[in-house]
Amino acid sequence: MVSRVLVPVDGSEMSEHALEYALEVFPDADITVLHVVGGPSPMWGEAAGLALADDIEEKANELAASVFERAEVIAAENDQEISTTVQLGHPARVIVNRAEDYDTVVIGAHGGSLADRLIVGNVAETVFRRSPIPVIVVR
Repeated sequence: MVSRVLVPVDGSEMSEHALEYALEVFPDADITVLHVVGGPSPMWGEAAGLALADDIEEKANELAASVFERAEVIAAENDQEISTTVQLGHPARVIVNRAEDYDTVVIGAHGGSLADRLIVGNVAETVFRRSPIPVIVVR
């Protein structure tokens, strides 16, 4: 039985589909929505913004706020509750490192822009290959 599910989100439509899937397939599970900030991007904008912030944790929470707001709406539409967490680092590494605390990871097949995928790499593929627990990739 799956009782703890990790759903990484990046604000993309695909990650929202992953959250919807997790809520539908695992209605009795504790669902944690994870947003990772500070990883590489084409212009290093987010990482640079964090580096220049006086309070890195506060800035990370600020960057994650709109993503979490949308996730909360999706959960409410499904009459369910979620927990949210934000972490700093490279998305694939953070997700794989957090995975061992859960029964499964539900992740969107891809997210972000084409430029993000080319430079950062395919996060879903890396998580799928390296995760210590089962991974469901949602398209």
